[in-house]
Amino acid sequence: MGRKGGRRAEAEAGGGLWALPEELLLLICSYLDARALGRLGQVCRRLRCFTGRDPLWRRIARGCLNAGFSQLGADLAAGIPVKERVKVSQNWRHGRCQRKALLKWKRNLMPWICLDGEYLYLSQAEVIQAYRLRPDRAGLERPPQAIFSGHQEDVCRFVLVNSHVVSGGGDGNIVLSEIHSSFSIKFSAHEQEVNCVDCQGGIIVSGSRDRTAKVWSLSSGRVGHCLHTVQTEDRVWSIAISPLISSFVTGTACCGHSSPLRIWDLESGQLVTSLGTDFHRGAGVLDVLYETPFTLLSCGYDTYIRSWDLRTSTRKCVMEWEEPHDSALYCVRSDGNHMMASGSAYYGVVRLWDKRRSRCLQSFSLSYPTSSPVYCLRFSTTHLYAALTSTLHALDFTAP
Repeated sequence: MGRKGGRRAEAEAGGGLWALPEELLLLICSYLDARALGRLGQVCRRLRCFTGRDPLWRRIARGCLNAGFSQLGADLAAGIPVKERVKVSQNWRHGRCQRKALLKWKRNLMPWICLDGEYLYLSQAEVIQAYRLRPDRAGLERPPQAIFSGHQEDVCRFVLVNSHVVSGGGDGNIVLSEIHSSFSIKFSAHEQEVNCVDCQGGIIVSGSRDRTAKVWSLSSGRVGHCLHTVQTEDRVWSIAISPLISSFVTGTACCGHSSPLRIWDLESGQLVTSLGTDFHRGAGVLDVLYETPFTLLSCGYDTYIRSWDLRTSTRKCVMEWEEPHDSALYCVRSDGNHMMASGSAYYGVVRLWDKRRSRCLQSFSLSYPTSSPVYCLRFSTTHLYAALTSTLHALDFTAP
């Protein structure tokens, strides 16, 4: 069939749809689900192009897992076609992925990782290494593009902010390193190891085994100046600054009579509120993160992920999800919408959760038959990375 015949066939296949204004056609198609849109796109090339437009898939994507949209509808993965993200989200829901060990090392460590665009940052003992991700995101380019040092003992936690790496170590020091140069600043922060750090708006907060949390200035001429010392009366395992940069939350070991989750005012260092009333002794909080200025997630030794909404009640969480094998949860991450991923204490178990359900969707054991905690995990719309005692794993959800 010639070109004219092909165009005529496409016009006939499209029927009278193309006689409608484009705005009306978009409105009609907006009522279709993903399967109906896919079938409509098979009618002809023109409809395939039309039904692939981002506006038609945004409503569908906002109800999917890890499709790159926040609870308020903000696009967190601009530049990637929404239709493609919806397709990949089905792999997340059904656990379809390829697994790969990206790095292995001989020493048993407690590594931490961060993602920043096309780079993955990994702490190994006293240093932090920056690896460029391969174009397929399922591998790392060797050797590392940069190595950040300065600690005398192992790096416990680190964060990336404004082209800087901020790390806390077992030597009680905090190191601030510029990513694109060799410049770094180190200052003594705590009497014992710095278990956790966070940084926003020219402020660093740190928590330590010495039972204190501290607020540090990054202002010019005052870098490393301690603004407040908070006596937590318990070892601090996790810490996070509110997106409003008005307060911060600490997660402690829960060995005393105080709640392991407490919020402190950044300006005064005073206690704002305690979260929860029914924690058992030893139910320490190992990870905590803000999803919005008013909602946060926590997890720890008592095997639960909890969601808190500061606008409703601080006495009771709004939702909770129990790890089914009664294992401590070392880390939790969120897509900012419906999906969570958690890392367990045994056999490198990573679980995917839909917040709208009480049970986990999928689980992956990354270290069976040996056992290792998942110390840290991070994910994008296509890949999940998990750091275990001696291995860095990747789950590729684009290629099941």
